[in-house]
Amino acid sequence: MSHRPYIVGNWKMNGSRAMLAEARAIDRAAGRYPDVQVAIAPPFTLIGALREAVSAMGVGGQDCHTEVKGAHTGDVSAAMLVDTGADFAILGHSERRKDHGENDALVKAKAEAALTAGLDIIVCVGETLDQRDAGKAEAVVSSQVDGSLPSPETAAEAVAAGKVAVAYEPVWAIGTGRVAAVEDVVTMHAAIRARLVALYGESGSKVRILYGGSVNSGNAAELLAADGVGGALVGGASLTAEAFLPIVAAAGTGEA
Repeated sequence: MSHRPYIVGNWKMNGSRAMLAEARAIDRAAGRYPDVQVAIAPPFTLIGALREAVSAMGVGGQDCHTEVKGAHTGDVSAAMLVDTGADFAILGHSERRKDHGENDALVKAKAEAALTAGLDIIVCVGETLDQRDAGKAEAVVSSQVDGSLPSPETAAEAVAAGKVAVAYEPVWAIGTGRVAAVEDVVTMHAAIRARLVALYGESGSKVRILYGGSVNSGNAAELLAADGVGGALVGGASLTAEAFLPIVAAAGTGEA
């Protein structure tokens, strides 16, 4: 199961109960692609309703707190995500890192808290355009992997069970319409893989590495066919079945 392509929609701060119809349509189609693992991370307000509305795909949270409970106004714990029906969490998205000042150590703590609560995790890494132009992209992303992924002591069983994924999202490609060149994606995924194997040994070779950054029906087939790409983390194109399903199809058949 851990080697199935993993196509995850991140709805970000979008969505209302009216969008459950889109989720149901995606879910019906996901059932036709058993060789693809499909999931959506809606806003926290919709997790419970979405979990009740779908059956063939995963439902996740977009963040979680490091603590199980406490005086943390506005925050949501991993245990709360589980209670409302989530089965995974996205941690360390670049928008969280930028808008909320999250650093690698905090992302690591959140990832470990999520695993402890029983959630699968997707840990996001990626460089800015300035870092890429300065020739530092691989070094930056490798450092993020080392600092953001849960420790081997905490995550060994989860990694072996396919519960840990990494999403490479070049910051400059998120929501901009720009997409990294396939050769650059392959190079970066190989660098990430090397760090995962260094962290987790042979089990690190089983961690799926997703690509994210303006993925759509027009570029999905080429990106998903690239060496080392184990799926996609999709933003805007995951908000409707019409836009999202061709990406799922590309993962399942090799063509959009």
